[in-house]
Amino acid sequence: MLFVRTCFYTVYAPDINLQINVSTRTLFFALRETRLSKPPPICFCPAEMAVPMNIGALLQSEIIEDTVDKDEGVCVLGIFGKSAMQPGSTKDSLINTFSDKHVFSLFGSDDTDSPGGGTSIQAYYNQENRVLYLVLTSVFDNRQLIRACESLTAGLGHAEAHEFWKAAEKDHCLQLLYLFSLCHVLLLVHPTCSFDVTYDRMFRALDALRQKALPLLRAAIKDSPVSKEWKLNCRPCPPRLLFVFQMNGALRVGSSGTGGNGTDGSGGDKPKKHSPRRRLQHALEDQIYRIFRKSRVLTNQSSNCLFTVPANQAFVYVVPGPDEDPIGSLLGHLRSNCVLRESEGGTPVPRQRRYQQMRYSNRQPSFNVESSLSSGGQLVDCTLKEFLWQHVELVLTKKGFDDSVGRNPQPSHFELPTYSKWVHVAYRLYQVMIENSEDDTAEISLKVQGQLKVLEGFLDADAKFSENRCQKALPLAHSAYQSNLPHNYTTTVHKNQLAQALRVYSQHARGVAFQRYALQLHEDCYKFWSNGHQLCEERSLTDQHCVHKFHLLPKQGEKPEMDHNPPVLYHNSRGRSTSSCNCGRKQSPREDPFDIQAANYDFYQVLEEKCCGKLDRINFPVFQASTPDPAPASDEVPRPGEVPPSGEADRLKEKETSTHTPGDSTSLSLALSLGHSTDSLGTYGDGAEGQEKRPSLVDRQPSTVEYLPGMLHSGCPKGLLPKFSSWSLVKLGPAKAYNSLTGLEQPGFLPGSAFLLPWDVVIRSRSEEDVGSLEPLDGGPASWPAPNKASAGKRGIAGGIGRGRRRDDVARAFVGFEYEDSRGRRFLSSGPDKVVKVLGQGGPKEPATRCLNSDMPLYIHSPAQGRGIKPHYAQLARLFVVVPDAPLEIVLNPQVQPGPPPCPIFHPEQPEVVLPPDGLWVLRFPYAYVTDRGPCYPPKENQPLANFRVLRGVLRANTTSSTPQ
Repeated sequence: MLFVRTCFYTVYAPDINLQINVSTRTLFFALRETRLSKPPPICFCPAEMAVPMNIGALLQSEIIEDTVDKDEGVCVLGIFGKSAMQPGSTKDSLINTFSDKHVFSLFGSDDTDSPGGGTSIQAYYNQENRVLYLVLTSVFDNRQLIRACESLTAGLGHAEAHEFWKAAEKDHCLQLLYLFSLCHVLLLVHPTCSFDVTYDRMFRALDALRQKALPLLRAAIKDSPVSKEWKLNCRPCPPRLLFVFQMNGALRVGSSGTGGNGTDGSGGDKPKKHSPRRRLQHALEDQIYRIFRKSRVLTNQSSNCLFTVPANQAFVYVVPGPDEDPIGSLLGHLRSNCVLRESEGGTPVPRQRRYQQMRYSNRQPSFNVESSLSSGGQLVDCTLKEFLWQHVELVLTKKGFDDSVGRNPQPSHFELPTYSKWVHVAYRLYQVMIENSEDDTAEISLKVQGQLKVLEGFLDADAKFSENRCQKALPLAHSAYQSNLPHNYTTTVHKNQLAQALRVYSQHARGVAFQRYALQLHEDCYKFWSNGHQLCEERSLTDQHCVHKFHLLPKQGEKPEMDHNPPVLYHNSRGRSTSSCNCGRKQSPREDPFDIQAANYDFYQVLEEKCCGKLDRINFPVFQASTPDPAPASDEVPRPGEVPPSGEADRLKEKETSTHTPGDSTSLSLALSLGHSTDSLGTYGDGAEGQEKRPSLVDRQPSTVEYLPGMLHSGCPKGLLPKFSSWSLVKLGPAKAYNSLTGLEQPGFLPGSAFLLPWDVVIRSRSEEDVGSLEPLDGGPASWPAPNKASAGKRGIAGGIGRGRRRDDVARAFVGFEYEDSRGRRFLSSGPDKVVKVLGQGGPKEPATRCLNSDMPLYIHSPAQGRGIKPHYAQLARLFVVVPDAPLEIVLNPQVQPGPPPCPIFHPEQPEVVLPPDGLWVLRFPYAYVTDRGPCYPPKENQPLANFRVLRGVLRANTTSSTPQ
């Protein structure tokens, strides 16, 4: 029954296709006929282990041993190292050589124990030789290296890739320490014939890790059925380390054991005693021993070392290079294997005697007979199996290793365990070092993983160098960030200083820690900035920052508190300017405003109590709440259509002008007298000329529940009004209050710039219209002008007064666009970029036609520039209009576009206002313009002023007998 269970395990093994012999195959087909419902439990019989398996599966499987071999000891041989870029693995082929069986595939096994390129240990037990082979496969092998590279994601950074490879290297070291804790003999395989000095650093790291983890490993195996010395040292003996190098073409050796370097170069000299390959082995032994002694990896007392090397035996073997004919090499291996099988035929031998017969068979190593010389006088080189077996034989015969040197060498402990005892200890160490299970050993396993930090100082020299460089560069970067910094500064300054600090940091920092310390630099600079150095990010309506550090605004009824953290303060940019009141008769300094109400309403309300509170005015409609808690309108209200392009608007105006005839209406607006349409904007002139524009229902009934949070402009939804008006229209007095000889008598005006421009408007009554209709218009002699009288076309200012009309048919109004800069200096403009300048008496001679016929700039350069290089702008503040006492209506329709498109067009809450006759009216423009997306800031130095404008058509004149257009 035992044999059946064992065979079932062999059949269900993943690589059994190459290992089933004839008797097992026959038994398999016989048992298949029984149609078992399910396979029996997986069991492991060391005597019949045919394929290598993972160490975890080996230790967790059920152990079934032969009673004959139950008390025999097992020699554990570990194999590790690196492999070259070739199809087969050198470590796998070594086991095929040692066991004289095809255990591993020649071209590498396609195992999936570690699909991500991790580290794994494959186990194979050869009962005939009583040797358990443990093969360590890691990223140092070509197959695992390829899998690790495939598992890396695309776009992985340098630091992340470094962490990935260092984690794989730490895993390799931990499993290598597992081998050093369980093996008697260790075989280091290297693909070249030169020693890799990085092993010295790795062995020192393993020794340090073993010393740190030794108390934890003792706790893990304290209940194992092994000797006290094993429990104390956590290993059966100090393992002996052997080295196997592979010939890589630097030295060619013939089949007879001699090569090109077998002689000293002269044909008559006696050949040397040792072959070139053996001399290379001796040189490598001396080199390795000196290196390990210098670094104190090897000391006099072997019990204190991670491993030992024999003092009087060879521990380095150089494998000859592969033959150029791989097929011939395979046939030679097959032929030698068949010869060995035939020599083993005959009477069966008991199992306990097999290893003795093998040792004394024709495979007896030649190094025991040093006197056996070749025909050339050289010693015959031993085979790889003979080289290894001299060390394995010391283990199987329980002699142990006596590798201590010095005057008083101390013997080291040695134990040859049975297979069951070894599995018990190996499984306990596997749980705490590799598996990381969650049972009672989980706490010990976590502590062992925590000790892996010891490896960083030995293995990660690049990261250590990078850490030191980055730590030295970090203070330099901090100094660069804090240089020339004000006490409080904005986000822009913070980012600029941080960029400078990163430039300094990148000049000195190097390596894999660059990114991590760069992130730390970001965090340190941000903490420094936010810890009392952060400036308030709020900008005033004139585009100036608040000078306070980060603070909160006082709530309604709350007083400012400086001691609060963060402080409770009002915004302040420390910017002060001088502005005039609504009527312009009083000037007062003002703070730089941060909200639209303080800019366009509160300041003027304070001055109104002192100056213009008793003046007549026309109030613009504002929001009238019908509920105690009105809410601002949401931003989801649909917007009206965009303003048509200027070219399309001009074509529309020309079409409207061409369809108008003098006989269509009795009114003469300024726009028509100048050849333009009454509508200056497509949005506000949708209807055809002569048709009355009917307001919609929402225009007639503004909302009493929701109010407009900002200013009214062309992009606002219909039917919403603000809580306050940003415009003001007051009456300074009757028309005679303005004297055209002296100008405006108000403070702040530059000399000679306080004169309004004359605007002559033609007035016609019905009786004159009837008389005019009887006058001949055919160009006959009656239509010729009287002597000493100018023609109608030369009247100029009257805009076509006509034949035979008197001077009293023309009413003269006065218009003035007033600009004011931040210093309170005021002046009137007679046209774009032109300042009114009157030197003598009589007032300005220029008419107001140019101003009313063109777009006036919202900002112009102040004529009184300071000494600074930065240009100083003056803003359009007021519009003065003198309406004469005549049958005349002047319609006010201001439209302001305070920025380049798509900036909306601002207008008062009542778009068109009819100014009553006989009055001096003052329209005060807003101080700042704000949309739902933010304020419209004044122009910068590189912005053209033509984009900030007041649209033409701000004034229109109608006679009282005609309908306003």
